[in-house]
Amino acid sequence: MPSADPTGPDGTAPREGRTRYLLVGTGHRCEMYLRSLLDDHADVAELVAVGDSNPGRAEHYRRLAEEAAGAPVQVFDPAALTRTIREQGIDRVLITTPDVTHADYICETLHAGADAVVEKPLTIDAEGCRRVTAAVEETGRDVVVTFNYRYSPRNTALKDVVQSGAVGTVTSVDFSWVLDTVHGADYFRRWHRQKQNSGGLLVHKSSHHFDLVNWWLGDTPERVYASGGLRFYGRDNAEARARAGVPRPVGPDGDPFALDLRSDERLSRLYLDHQHHDGYRRDQDVFSDGITIEDNLALVVDYARGATLCYSLNAHSPWEGYRVAVNGTEGRAELEVVERAAVLPAAGGTPVDPSVTAGADRGGARRRGERLVVQRHWETAEEVPVRNGSGSHGGGDRLLLADVFRGPGEDPYGRPSGYRDGVAAVSVGIAGNLSLETGAPVRIADLDLGSTAAARRSEVPA
Repeated sequence: MPSADPTGPDGTAPREGRTRYLLVGTGHRCEMYLRSLLDDHADVAELVAVGDSNPGRAEHYRRLAEEAAGAPVQVFDPAALTRTIREQGIDRVLITTPDVTHADYICETLHAGADAVVEKPLTIDAEGCRRVTAAVEETGRDVVVTFNYRYSPRNTALKDVVQSGAVGTVTSVDFSWVLDTVHGADYFRRWHRQKQNSGGLLVHKSSHHFDLVNWWLGDTPERVYASGGLRFYGRDNAEARARAGVPRPVGPDGDPFALDLRSDERLSRLYLDHQHHDGYRRDQDVFSDGITIEDNLALVVDYARGATLCYSLNAHSPWEGYRVAVNGTEGRAELEVVERAAVLPAAGGTPVDPSVTAGADRGGARRRGERLVVQRHWETAEEVPVRNGSGSHGGGDRLLLADVFRGPGEDPYGRPSGYRDGVAAVSVGIAGNLSLETGAPVRIADLDLGSTAAARRSEVPA
């Protein structure tokens, strides 16, 4: 909520009734929030300052923000977050930093007297969950976790089907997600490639997917068994294929897995131009040493009310998208989404998430698109129309950002998400990582994620 004080920290500058924001973390993900704040929601939101451990990227976004806002925007040192919040009368902090830092920035923000808006995942481990839970309980402040997949019309349409009772009581969910050799490969060249930074794909990427299932079912995950490993990327796998006579692929422009930052103006401005500040390399070789995350994963998740989720993730697929089947006592719902139908050699290694970009199909049996089908027992199958809006994720990002900056209104689907949803989503990945280590199923209650688990369980309708 905006501060009750209508003046700036010096007591004279007009506040115009707008919510005052800091943005910490000026990498690729911050731009969606920054542009939305400065454009569609400038009447209710004011960007005061941006901060990053890399001063070059912070300055890049400061200039961009000033041009868009037509007003001064400062750069602040993230190490001085508490002081900046208090001196500048900040209401909310947007956190788009690497995952391992989320818990630190959330907790500091809350204790400094501001609310937090954080990119998924909420945090990467059990300790982070406990710390965030404690900070919320101690301060009474708010944390929003931006699960934009909830707002994608196709996912909302499936929520509507399940919520309507069309398939009866849900007994199981089959969920398969494939990342292609452009988008999927990109997680293996950035900071995400080390589990200590990202929690692995089970936390960084799959928390989106686990949140969808939690939300679709309105239920709480209780037990997780996981299997998987690094089977395609990394030096050992590449060398094993070479010994077996499988050469490293070559496209018209060379190695399709290589990323040349110079070929992408935006990535060059963000990373290559400022690499000298901190030595961070955005373009590491996906077949090099040092990768500690998995690229093939499978989970079985038991839910509180009896449903079972069978989930898989593959990060080196020739196409990108997902398939979901929800089985119930009265029928079955099936959602199939093709976000990119094929990765052809000319695509190269430029990282593009097909869920937020338009792309034309170029032949072949697979076509970009989506289809939601419901079939009740003793009836023929019916296709459920999905009505997309304009913009990324079928217009879903625009809906999410309106909720973030203007506050959520009445929503029959319960899409706005807070820290409890964030904990529930990462709990599956955290338990999955432990299961990978031990080879045994893990009960989420045994992870001691703080009082949130019990609080969320009490919210599940009977």
